[in-house]
Formats: sequence, structure tokens, C-alpha cells
Amino acid sequence: MVSTPTPVCDFGWAAPDFDLPGTDGKRHTLQSVRGDKGLLVMFICNHCPYVKAVLDRIVRDARDLKPQGVNCIAVMSNDPTEYPEDSWGNMVDIAREMDFPFPYVFDETQAVAKTYGAVCTPDFFGFNAKLELQYRGRLDASRKEAAPADVPRDLFNAMRQIAETGLGPIDQIPSIGCSIKWKG
Repeated sequence: MVSTPTPVCDFGWAAPDFDLPGTDGKRHTLQSVRGDKGLLVMFICNHCPYVKAVLDRIVRDARDLKPQGVNCIAVMSNDPTEYPEDSWGNMVDIAREMDFPFPYVFDETQAVAKTYGAVCTPDFFGFNAKLELQYRGRLDASRKEAAPADVPRDLFNAMRQIAETGLGPIDQIPSIGCSIKWKG
């Protein structure tokens, strides 16, 4: 497993469209998931220890962002042939077990990950109401283990600021996680 940090936020970059199948049996597009005040696109997977360490916090933050007008979507772009824990069936199971308050979609061709420039799991893209990128940072101080419960909620605070002002924080700490598992 390779630890990979995310690039610096490219403020104002427009969110690319997508049309992906969700574990809820529906197809999801950029327009169908956007919130009135923003959208958080998260690249996650089932097997990564960085994601596993914070999955409960991701679910918490998504629930807390909804009343702020910010919707979330989680995209799984890894190659499940090489990483069976990331299979469609396991995606359905984890979404149900964790009661995801957001669509969990499969990027089978990996085209969405490539278009977004996703590099790791978790990789967070926080967009404002105009779908302009305003955050490309970490969830919090967690790494392969969850940080103490009282650490600042970097992602949540940034997305709340984006919902209120349309602009993300200038200073952002990159997310770090396992590299996307690209197909051969």
C-alpha cells in the first residue's frame, strides 16, 4: 500500500459531470446530487485502512453538512479484480451497514477518478453552490488510525464555510491515503 497525499486545491476549478450507478439502485449525476450550497465529492473504498479509520466520521460529517445545504457523494474507483474487498457486493453491504446518508457509486471505468484527478482514498473535493472547487484537504488529523475525538473537523469546518460564504479556507492540509488502485 502506497501512502499518497493530495495536491493543493485548484480554487475555482469546475466540477466535471458524471453518471454512475449507486448501491441504492439509482444512477447519480453531478446535477442530481448537488446541494443548494455545495457538494462534497469523496473518493473512498472499502479496503483502505485510512478510510476504515474515519468512515464513521465521514458519515457523521455528511449528516451534519446536509442541514447546511451541502450534499455528499462517495465514489469508489478502485479495481475490484485486484482488491476484492472493493467489490460491488461489498460496496452495497458497507453502505447498508454504515447507513450512508449519501450515494455510494461505482466508477468501474475509472474515468471519473481520472477526470477529477483523484489520487488516493480518501480524497475530498469540496465545491461551492456554483460547483467551483474550494476544498481539497483532509477530513481531520487522522491517518491509518482515527485521531482523538476532539481534533478539529477540518473538512466539516471548510464545507460549512463554503456553504456560508462560497469560499473555502486558504490554508488547507492535504488528505493522505492509499493510492487509487488503477487497472492494469
